[in-house]
Formats: sequence, structure tokens, C-alpha cells
Amino acid sequence: MSSPDILIVDDDPDMVETLELVLCADGYSCRTASNGAEALDMAAAKRPGLVLLDMLMPVMNGWDCAHELRQRYGRTVPIVVVTASEHAGKRAAEADADDVLPKPFDIDELRRIVARHLDHKRDRATG
Repeated sequence: MSSPDILIVDDDPDMVETLELVLCADGYSCRTASNGAEALDMAAAKRPGLVLLDMLMPVMNGWDCAHELRQRYGRTVPIVVVTASEHAGKRAAEADADDVLPKPFDIDELRRIVARHLDHKRDRATG
């Protein structure tokens, strides 16, 4: 069984690069999508262990993507809203997310949130 991966969904290439650099350096496998529709296609091809989801994107926004992920996978795929919104917690609640990471974020907080949702899955897959 392969280790669960992280699906990073954001239309900002700099944000995607930052998230990928940190998480891949920490040993996580990452895939990226630039909008919600692309993320759903990628999730259908291989269910992610965690989704880091921006809210404001073209084609399909984060709310619609989160709703569809919940319809398809229930709570088996944790969703973390990554947003610059002044009301980050409210945005996460609207998306039925498991957690929220406000932008700009602290790298250590990113690591804590990812570990909280993924490390038990990673241990099970490799152990």
C-alpha cells in the first residue's frame, strides 16, 4: 500500500510551490491542482490522504470543491482550508472543512496541521 498523499489545490503558483517545497522536504508525497474541478479529477484517479484547499479559484471554487469531495468521500478525506480571508474559521465552517490554515501561515503550523491529519495514515501505510 502506498503512503497517502497531499492534494494541494490553489491557483497561486507561488503558494503551491511553497507548500510543495515544505511538505515534500518533510517526506510527504504531493500532487497539485489549480482549481476545484481539476482537484476532483485527481481525487477520482487516486484518493488523497489530505486536501489543502484554497477557496477563491477560477473554474470551480473551494466551497464547491469541498462540497463535492464530501459527497463523494464523506469524511474519509480530510480537508484543510488554506485562506487569506479575514474570517478564515467561518470559511472553513462553510466548506465543512476539518481544519483551517490562515494565510500567511507559519511553516510550523502547516506542519502541525498536516501531521495531525496525515501521520497516522502514513504510519499505517508504511508499517
